[in-house]
Amino acid sequence: MSITIAIPARYESSRFPGKPLAKIKGKTMLERVVTLAKNAAQKYENVSVFVTTEDKRIANHAEEIGVACIMTPENCKTGSDRVLAALNQITDWPEFVLNLQGDAPFTPPNALDAMIKAFQNNSNLEIVTPVHQLNWEDLDRLRENKKITPFSGTTAIINKDGEALWFSKHIIPAIRNEDELRQNSQLSPVYQHMGLYGFRSDILERFSKLPQGHYEHLEGLEQLRMLENGIKIQAVKIEIDKGLIQSGIDTPEDLIRAEAAMLSGNSEQ
Repeated sequence: MSITIAIPARYESSRFPGKPLAKIKGKTMLERVVTLAKNAAQKYENVSVFVTTEDKRIANHAEEIGVACIMTPENCKTGSDRVLAALNQITDWPEFVLNLQGDAPFTPPNALDAMIKAFQNNSNLEIVTPVHQLNWEDLDRLRENKKITPFSGTTAIINKDGEALWFSKHIIPAIRNEDELRQNSQLSPVYQHMGLYGFRSDILERFSKLPQGHYEHLEGLEQLRMLENGIKIQAVKIEIDKGLIQSGIDTPEDLIRAEAAMLSGNSEQ
C-alpha cells in the first residue's frame, strides 16, 4: 500500500500573507510541518512526503530544508485542490494521500500515525480525519480564543461508528446541562477537528470535481462539501496533552498565542 503525505503551503493567504515562512521560535512553520511528516513517514514502508505551493519563495525554502516540492497554479481554491494538482504531475499515484496543511505545525504526531494505521487496516475508507475530545479547561480556552478570532478552531459531531456527522466554526454541540456534566466528567462532549485529512486517491479526485457546497461556502470548511455530497468521513479519535495547541495558525494573533504557549510549555517544541 502506497501513501503520500502532501503538504500544501500557500503564500498568498488573505489573513496572513507568507504564513508558511513565518517563524516560531526560530523555525519556519513549514519546516516544523515537514519534520512532523518525515518523522511519521519513516516509521512505515511506502510512505513519501512532498510540499506543493504556488510561490517560488516557498519552493526555494522547501529545497533548503530538504523536501521535494511540486509547483501548482495560483488559482487552486483549497488545499485539497492543490494536492490534486500536484498529484496530476506524478506518474504513479499513491493509493492514499494525507493532506497535512503547511500551517499546522502543532499537529500531534499520533494523529498522523492514527490516520496511516486506519488506512492500512481498512482500504475501503474514503476519508479519514483526526479529532480529539476536549477537556473542560481546553474547551474554556477555545471559547476565549474565539472571542478574538471567531473563525479559528473547528469542532465536530461524530456518530457511534466514528463517522463525522457535521463540522462547524461554532462550538458544537450546544451544552444545556453543562454544570452537571462538569461535575461528573473530566471531558466535555465537544470534539475538536484537527484540519488534517487522508483521502483515498479516487475520492480526492471526485471531491475536487464537485462544486462548492452551500454550507461549505457559509462556514469556509471544505469538509462540508464532502458531507453534502454523501462522502463518508471516518474520524479517528486521538488523545493529546492538556493545553496542547490544537489548531492551525490562521492569523498573526494565532502565531502570538502559539509562541506564548511554547514558552509556557503547553505545546510541542
